[in-house]
Amino acid sequence: MKNIRQEALAHVRRILIKVGSAVLTGEDGLDLKIINSLVKDMSDLTKKGYSVVLVTSGAIVSGKHRLKITDKLKSIPEKQAAAAIGQGRLMRVYSKSFEKNGLYVAQILMTLSDVTDRQRFLNIRNTLSTLMEWGVIPIINENDTVAVDEIKFGENDNLAAMIANLTEADLFINLTSTDGLYDCNPAVFKKAKFIPVVSEFTEDIENMATDETSSSGTGGMKSKVLAAKKVTAIGIPCIIAPGKKKKVLKEILEGKEIGTLFLPMADRLNSKKYWIAFTLRPQGKLIIDDGAKKALLEKGKSLLPSGITGVEGNFNLGDPVCCISPNGSVLAKGLVNYSSDEINKIRGLKTNQISQILGHKDYDEVIHRDNMVITRQSLKNKT
Repeated sequence: MKNIRQEALAHVRRILIKVGSAVLTGEDGLDLKIINSLVKDMSDLTKKGYSVVLVTSGAIVSGKHRLKITDKLKSIPEKQAAAAIGQGRLMRVYSKSFEKNGLYVAQILMTLSDVTDRQRFLNIRNTLSTLMEWGVIPIINENDTVAVDEIKFGENDNLAAMIANLTEADLFINLTSTDGLYDCNPAVFKKAKFIPVVSEFTEDIENMATDETSSSGTGGMKSKVLAAKKVTAIGIPCIIAPGKKKKVLKEILEGKEIGTLFLPMADRLNSKKYWIAFTLRPQGKLIIDDGAKKALLEKGKSLLPSGITGVEGNFNLGDPVCCISPNGSVLAKGLVNYSSDEINKIRGLKTNQISQILGHKDYDEVIHRDNMVITRQSLKNKT
């Protein structure tokens, strides 16, 4: 009988692997021994028929080492400059290592705006698909040389979660400097208990992870758990595992008990709804009444103007907004069919009054159900 890991990995063919800075860092800025070991593992997987996509950190660390900077970089221009210096070396190291294993690589640098724009999102997906068809390893990193807060993913964990959706991965492996998820920080509490499998996301699970990072990392376990929550919502299993462990990728694919396995959620989002829920940043808020709240949460209905009591922010047709309950909790997120000015004019009205007030009626719904994701209800994981 297959164990739970073998069952979860039985149909995996496309793998997204994210490697954090804490795994890649060594005395020479980049730990070449670790990189060569991971590349050998990825190359072996490719030769066995798996498609591999790599999301990597390490550009800033590499740039700092090249300039012999030991202090922490504080300003965005400093980090951008270090990334500009280090990114070339990072890719050169990966390229040489993969070439020794008979494979070529392709560099893709991204900012958040590349995936929030639906057309660019689809263009990137097509490019990645072509690279994988050619047997080339896509190596993806945030474009730190130009990214500012407004267009940053935050951490590469978040970037990787978005790429998992974009590439339609069957498995997300997040390689880090720890063994996986513990019920509390093992660096602080000696009795910390390791969590081998997470079958359902709860507040307790999220609270187990902390924001504490290593000297070279940026995300901490918190961002890795949140990334796992995102990918499992679209039906992708996730494993957080120790990146410096020898043959870690080989053993994971063999179903061995390595790292923490997060099982896919039973009620899964499709790609478009995942894009709405986790990629787009809300441009405003719609305050809705109890009747609209019930229609959204219990009846699976679209949002009509009659249920809207207030509008916050300035946004246009097609922009993402949050639906807020009377008590202030976020209930849903979706793409609006009208601008904030138009919704302010028609809020509280029946759909047959829209044309009279606006002079046109392109839609009955302010947000159609197909363009909406319910965020209040937590989805249970597949067992």
